[in-house]
Amino acid sequence: MVVVKFMKVDGAKGIANNQFSERNIRDTGGRTRMANVEKKIRNLSLHHKKVQGLMHWGNEQTLLNAHVTQPWKKTVGVDGVRKIDYDRNVETNIRTLVDKMKHLQYWPQPVRRVYIPKINGKQRPLGIPSYEDRLVQQAMADVLNNVYEVRFLLCSCGFRPGSGAHDVLRKINREIMFGNVGYVLDADIKGFFDNVDHRWLMKFLEHDIQDKVFLRYIQRFLRAGVLEGTQKVESTLGTPQGGLISPVLANVYLHYVLDVWIEKVVRKKMIGNLHYVRFPDDFLLLFQNETDAKRVMSVLGKWLKKFGLQLAEDQTRILPFGRWRGTKESFDFLGFTFYNTMSRRGKYRLGIRTSKKKLKSKRQMFKAWLRTRLIKPVNETMRLLSLAFRGHCNYYGISGNSKDVSSFHDYMKTRTYLMLKRRSQRTRITREKFNRIWKYYIMSPRIVVDIWSRRLFEELNAGKTHVQFCEGRV
Repeated sequence: MVVVKFMKVDGAKGIANNQFSERNIRDTGGRTRMANVEKKIRNLSLHHKKVQGLMHWGNEQTLLNAHVTQPWKKTVGVDGVRKIDYDRNVETNIRTLVDKMKHLQYWPQPVRRVYIPKINGKQRPLGIPSYEDRLVQQAMADVLNNVYEVRFLLCSCGFRPGSGAHDVLRKINREIMFGNVGYVLDADIKGFFDNVDHRWLMKFLEHDIQDKVFLRYIQRFLRAGVLEGTQKVESTLGTPQGGLISPVLANVYLHYVLDVWIEKVVRKKMIGNLHYVRFPDDFLLLFQNETDAKRVMSVLGKWLKKFGLQLAEDQTRILPFGRWRGTKESFDFLGFTFYNTMSRRGKYRLGIRTSKKKLKSKRQMFKAWLRTRLIKPVNETMRLLSLAFRGHCNYYGISGNSKDVSSFHDYMKTRTYLMLKRRSQRTRITREKFNRIWKYYIMSPRIVVDIWSRRLFEELNAGKTHVQFCEGRV
């Protein structure tokens, strides 16, 4: 047996001896130095079963880098501190913060909870951390991302560098179009981020990380609580709302709950092919055999319940799907609806369009937003509209979805014209003048992302892209 002795990075004994303490901390070293830090952490994670010395990277440089990347207009937390306030004396503030972390005297503040109205009349809770908590969470999230980037499976796609929703769409399109998919397990986890079990999460982290101080600070963030008005509510479940560390913690949790389970246990019992992808708490299972799909569905709810999670029964189903089924069934994933259709030449094609639910929601949100622009300058309103529609095209403007993109464009144009006509009872804007303004500011609807290219399919097959299914016949 070979005994491996874990070594501290650069011989550092702790964050007190970090290499940046005696220099001007405003010199972050640029992207090159940060890239070297990321490379070192990944190498440690790659060559050791458990990683040590992670708090060494919670130093002045990484915290300053987190400060630089924070948006200027972010809503304040319970501390009432904005970035511009913290920036006035940033060197002293960060040195004080590092000193508190070094002596275990740093305690995260409760998250300020606000509610955002939803289209269905309900309210969505949103957490706003204090400013220093954002900095520490950002630094710790960067460390965790680099630790787990070499450990996550390729089927985990959300909140990871080099992966995106469009890559997942290409994979789904390729497998259904050219694979032997016959059944789809459409499942949804109910309130995942609010039901993460802290005990299980810490067990998963301890499996890979041996730095007790680092783990202690993660536990403090989990237990920081929520401030509603003047009342503090203790946190016993879930990840920090609105926290920068929440995405990577969610990925770690589902890596062990779903990814590893499906790869190591479920796949061995399958008769036909199984394709699986997750982004980040939404997952999709594609089966060749109906029996396999039913067997997985029968145990999936019980398995998730063991870790404090629950399937949304009304949104979980098995449906026949693919070129060999020819059904009119459809399912939603990542804001898109997938359905069977035919090309102009009469051949099978996987249709992908904007989900009707998402489209209705976006229209209602846009209509409500226009009501706030009645007395605002027209040029500012049109500039914001241009950014909004460009973002809509960048996500929903995929191959085969031109009809829905054009439909949303026409809706925006009509509603904006009606809003501008209401601005004054004396002067009514003519349609011709409005068309000139609209054409000047707003881009034409277009397809931005190609998911049908054969070259892209070849790259996916060759593994040149990050996103891949956990797949294969066993």
